[in-house]
Amino acid sequence: MNNQLIYQIGLTMIKGVGDVLGRHLLETLGSPEAVFAEKTSSLEKIPGIGSVLASEIRQAGVLKRAEKELSFVTKNNINCYFLSDSDYPARLRECCDAPLIIYFKGKCDLNSLRIISVVGTRRPTDYGSSLTNKLVSELAALYPGTLIVSGLAYGIDVASHRSALNNHLPTVGVLAHGLDRIYPFLHRKIAIEMLEHGGLLTDFPSGTTPDKPNFVMRNRIIAGLSDATVVVESAEKGGSLITANIAFSYDRDVFAFPGRTTDTCSQGCNRLISQNKAALITCAADLVALTNWGEPALLKEEPKAVQTELFFDGSDDAYRVLNLIKEKERIQFDQIVSNIEMPVGKLMGILIDLEIDGKISVLPGKIYKIA
Repeated sequence: MNNQLIYQIGLTMIKGVGDVLGRHLLETLGSPEAVFAEKTSSLEKIPGIGSVLASEIRQAGVLKRAEKELSFVTKNNINCYFLSDSDYPARLRECCDAPLIIYFKGKCDLNSLRIISVVGTRRPTDYGSSLTNKLVSELAALYPGTLIVSGLAYGIDVASHRSALNNHLPTVGVLAHGLDRIYPFLHRKIAIEMLEHGGLLTDFPSGTTPDKPNFVMRNRIIAGLSDATVVVESAEKGGSLITANIAFSYDRDVFAFPGRTTDTCSQGCNRLISQNKAALITCAADLVALTNWGEPALLKEEPKAVQTELFFDGSDDAYRVLNLIKEKERIQFDQIVSNIEMPVGKLMGILIDLEIDGKISVLPGKIYKIA
């Protein structure tokens, strides 16, 4: 038995101690083992603990449950990644409420160079299903090996997993329950296939049932694992919007496909775009243009324009703006105003012209970059 792992698992099983408070305990005491070794009187003095939680920590039953879970993961060849482990997903570790431990079964790198989360409604239209397949297939062509993450739910989730497998991309399903079951059971076949070309991940121990609150909790992992979250279709309320808002709070890129204002399944996407929480995209190329992934290998063979400014037929003021954006790589509108002395109205006109001419791109938050 791995004693260290028993303490790590046990820390996550203390009633009333979540990921944020658990991290605080680790920072205060140094290790999971130290948490369980600390005297009750000393635990009570730690901010956020008190007498009730101190008693919960000292209960012997916690470590016995952890031993049982360790037996389960060992028997089923499940990988356990603790927050401090080198194999723990680096992107997820950056999140303030990252799970202390995750359970993963599969074959893929959770620290892949490029990771995208694709989410959406459980009742997609033909338009949404088509967009999902198109996005994933285009990403596969541009960046082979891109890891596709979703929640294995009905609709857009399972469509993104299936499209990833069809296009030879690894795909990971984040579950709202333990790895001792698959929900919905209808997706068991594709889940088994994903174990060979991706995997299944959760922060819930075995025996955890897919209760409604768990789906909200797992959404933070979907958002935190990836470079960006793409919402394909969503009603005005739904789990995919929760995931998008969490990704936005993590300062991750969020993208959404627009739809007609009369379409129920597009109301959530349109709202995200109108609130500047998501950038509008229509294809994978739009996503690529708004990320820092570097130039796709597919496009490197195409001739590139050199010293674009030499071929740009614009005013001296436009040259100044363009060169400033090129120098800074990414620059916010207010920074452009402070660096270039000209009326704001005139500056806005120049920026619009440069965008129309395809010289620059605009990211969420009025951030400008060379196209």
